[in-house]
Amino acid sequence: MAGILDTSLALPCGAVLKNRIARAAMTEGLADAHNRATGRHVTLYRRWAEGGAGMQLTGNVMVDWRYLERPGNVVIDGPQSNAQLAALSAWASASRDAGADIWMQLSHAGRQSPKIVATEPVAPSAVEISLPGGTFARPRALSGEEIEDVVNRFVHAASVAKQTGFSGVQVHAAHGYLLSEFLNPLVNQRTDEWGGSLENRARLLMRVIAAVRANVGAGYPIAVKLNSSDFQKGGFGPEDSLQVAAWLNDAGVDLLEVSGGSYEQPAMMDIEGIDARYEEEKRASTRAREAYFLTYAEEIRKVAKMPLMVTGGFRSRAGMEEAVSSGACDICGIARPLCVDPDAPNRLMSGAVEAVPSWEKTLRIGPGILGPASSIDLIKLLNGFGVMAFFYENIFRLADGLETKTKMAILPAFITHQMREAKAAKALER
Repeated sequence: MAGILDTSLALPCGAVLKNRIARAAMTEGLADAHNRATGRHVTLYRRWAEGGAGMQLTGNVMVDWRYLERPGNVVIDGPQSNAQLAALSAWASASRDAGADIWMQLSHAGRQSPKIVATEPVAPSAVEISLPGGTFARPRALSGEEIEDVVNRFVHAASVAKQTGFSGVQVHAAHGYLLSEFLNPLVNQRTDEWGGSLENRARLLMRVIAAVRANVGAGYPIAVKLNSSDFQKGGFGPEDSLQVAAWLNDAGVDLLEVSGGSYEQPAMMDIEGIDARYEEEKRASTRAREAYFLTYAEEIRKVAKMPLMVTGGFRSRAGMEEAVSSGACDICGIARPLCVDPDAPNRLMSGAVEAVPSWEKTLRIGPGILGPASSIDLIKLLNGFGVMAFFYENIFRLADGLETKTKMAILPAFITHQMREAKAAKALER
């Protein structure tokens, strides 16, 4: 039963996506001790491609080995050996050969690089992440020369992505990573050309896009992932997002993915932030709708000329069809459901199912486990990262050719995940 989700989409650069469902990015943690792609990437992305999504985005591929999002990131930094290039080519081919385009998500973690991999992360300014637990060290501010180097690193990684057969690239400027930090006036307190006005704060993103486009050429897809809001009072908000989207119209961007939040305010995981003082009041229409950021996307649609992708919350075929047919977005991104049900896109488009379950809604750690209600901040933190551990564990199972699990004891999964991350960090060859 064909429908609007099974129709193709032509991008401004001339590339064509075969349908309107994308497997959105989720960090995999599958790289080896040298941060290289492995056979587990091949197994995982072939399995996801067989599930029917027209395009899939990789998890964070880092452009600087010193500042990882987590120990198991793939990194493209400096000259790549023949073995590294072959591993990347195998990863890209696994998806393309199974029928799905694969775009490499390029990222710099900035201050969201944990202590286990970066004892002194970097940021626009030396503003520490406001989270309990001591996971992140206080960052130092980047120098002007280092900021120029960041541009070059994104260009180099994009060049390698194209060389090794990835169908396109996405520049990650959301979720509180480095490019997003530059956009956020709470984190970017610089007084030079990289800070102050929104134009200055957006300068790094615009420079990266221009330099990448000049390197990869006019016919190669470039996407940007942009926050609709950081959901922090005084931070990067909806009006800022509209302006940046308008600036991106003339920058050669083929797809704009609308998301939101950061580690401090993880709206992208539909989790309430730790510090209520920073929580922007969510619009009632946004809370009531299936996709978290669809209402924001409708506003961005008024100024953005390129196709839009919305990720976060999509679970039903009807919700996705309505989003595309109404013009709110062109591509529906889904990620967590595919960690448990990799065939979800095919099953949704064929009408075999009306919706995929929201497994995360049943996974919670309560006060009775950890102590009294006074532990609410810790519980919020553990719930957010504990739920993610459930999906990470299933990613590992898919990468190892195993069946996924729909149920999991969340606290043991969280502890197992933390132990695995610590072991991977210790094994890194720096």
